[in-house]
Amino acid sequence: MNKSTVNDPDRFARSAAGRSVRPRAVGADVAYTAEQIQVLEGLEPVRRRPGMYIGSTDNKGLHHLVWELVDNSVDEALAGYCTEILVTLHLDGSVSVKDNGRGIPVDKKEDGRSALEIVLTVLHAGGKFGGGGYKVSGGLHGVGLSVVNALSERLEAHVHRDGKEYTQSYVRGVPQTPVQTVGKSSYLGTIVRFWPDREMFPDTSFDRDLIMNRLREMAFLNKGLKIILDDEGLDFPYTFYFEGGIVAFVKHLNHGKGVVNAAPIYVEREVDSTTIEVALQYNQSFVENVLSFANNINTAEGGSHMTGFRTALTFALNRYARKAGLLKEQDPNLTGEDVREGLTAVISVKLLEPQFEGQTKTKLGNAEVQGQVSAVLSEGLVQYLDENPSEGRRIIEKTLTAARAREAARRARDLVQRKSLLESTTLPGKLADCSERDPALSELYIVEGDSAGGSAKMGRDRRFQAILPLRGKILNVEKARIDKVLVSEEIRNLITAMGTGIGDSFDVEKARYHRVITMTDADVDGSHIRTLLLTFFFRYMPDIIERGYLYMAQPPLFKLTKGKTSFWVYNEAERDREIKRLGGKIEVSRFKGLGEMNADQLWETTMNPANRVLLQVKIDDAAAVSDIFEKLMGSEVEPRKRFIQAHAKNVRNLDI
Repeated sequence: MNKSTVNDPDRFARSAAGRSVRPRAVGADVAYTAEQIQVLEGLEPVRRRPGMYIGSTDNKGLHHLVWELVDNSVDEALAGYCTEILVTLHLDGSVSVKDNGRGIPVDKKEDGRSALEIVLTVLHAGGKFGGGGYKVSGGLHGVGLSVVNALSERLEAHVHRDGKEYTQSYVRGVPQTPVQTVGKSSYLGTIVRFWPDREMFPDTSFDRDLIMNRLREMAFLNKGLKIILDDEGLDFPYTFYFEGGIVAFVKHLNHGKGVVNAAPIYVEREVDSTTIEVALQYNQSFVENVLSFANNINTAEGGSHMTGFRTALTFALNRYARKAGLLKEQDPNLTGEDVREGLTAVISVKLLEPQFEGQTKTKLGNAEVQGQVSAVLSEGLVQYLDENPSEGRRIIEKTLTAARAREAARRARDLVQRKSLLESTTLPGKLADCSERDPALSELYIVEGDSAGGSAKMGRDRRFQAILPLRGKILNVEKARIDKVLVSEEIRNLITAMGTGIGDSFDVEKARYHRVITMTDADVDGSHIRTLLLTFFFRYMPDIIERGYLYMAQPPLFKLTKGKTSFWVYNEAERDREIKRLGGKIEVSRFKGLGEMNADQLWETTMNPANRVLLQVKIDDAAAVSDIFEKLMGSEVEPRKRFIQAHAKNVRNLDI
């Protein structure tokens, strides 16, 4: 673009010269006057646009309400006034958070309202704006408690301080009474109980395991803080208390993975009022697991502290490798990808004025933290490696192995790509493709076994259903580097059929099918193969899961026949229930494998869109599979079966 044109104030007038501009009809548009300008008062903005404050109104947003309350109590702990937090899941669907902190102030402000009512009903009101209430906090926006109140069908606050108990109740953010004194109290702290609003959330059921994992995480990040989860549906509470802090956290994450350096490397220092803690340890896997936190908030998207960590790690290990002669002069430096393979680390920073991106606080933006973390970790790592040469050598040897594997993978990937080009991107011979060319209308069934694959090919609707049979169990990608993965013929066929490529060349927009369906036997081995496939997609094609393209078919296990009528059922419990309902003489046939079904049966039960049951895979489900995959591989049948049964309840049934 010409610079003089950009700076020319008359360019728009000249550009319109000579053009015919159709005049608007008077009154053709809706009137736009001052009456259309709205000012949302109080908590109304939260109820109008909840996504701005909690990210979404799905399961993730629902649990964000709990995180906001827990964060407030943890802030009391950071300030030195709280040692115990109790989170209770009540039988009526409500959640309460109780702490033994100072208690929210209840004295009145200038407008005559109690401070408790203000923090519960006014956005951006609280003690975290530099007024001396908190030195370090995660709830820096002052909207957490008021947002929870706005999105709750009902909320009750109980404050114990000054030897008294104060209480106030709300309905959808509206106070029902002024703050009331209900009696004397020797307890000190705050209790907030809320019932999520069913008008705001389509599903108001809380996930105990999700909450338990988050509370365990918070206890790791705050050594010496006791956090208790009490589920009224269970007979016992869970208590989390860790003196080791993030060192214990790293050990927990690496449990059973086979570590490279015996004890986690730990660095802690305060720089310009910012406290920096880093713990890291390598394991024998090929997966990076680095968690970052700022003021106890899980910054899932990283930020400046993560950038500083990665810079320091790469610098320190390259420096040591050169110094120890493990990297020769002609050798290229280790890359960030190399030094993070098999790394488990926790980064925790606590600072006065954190700058997060949005209320959900998924990314830290303080630029100065990058240099602080980099300097602290660089110095700590250099000192550790110099003082522990044997440990340092083992770490460098692992990173060098990763570098060699990366180079081998690059060559293998290039070879696969070149071969595809020479073959004019020929599809694998085992793939029976569909005639439809619109990916949005096309399905790929990944079928266990050639026998079932043959039946599926004969029974399918070839207009939109493609079939790719698998021979046995595919490679466990959790225990193999990408160069080994690309050698596997079954995986190469799958990559080619998908059309997306893999690694740096992966492009989800090139996916040839927008419904990819795993179809395995209804037994433990079939579930194992399905787990292997889920792990492959999670590790190498996560965007396929994110887009909602990946599904699991649910083949029936039994066929019940009474007279001339047949019924298909999917498990033992359903079989017993149907037998009892039908009564009389019933013939029961068990179909252990898909290969035992003919083409018509396979179409009727598993492939016909009118009858089939598909489960859509969510990213959390695939992550759960991957996280415990090594345990699955080393387990006997029963524990593996129990896991698969537990996993099944985490996926969502779709009406397709």
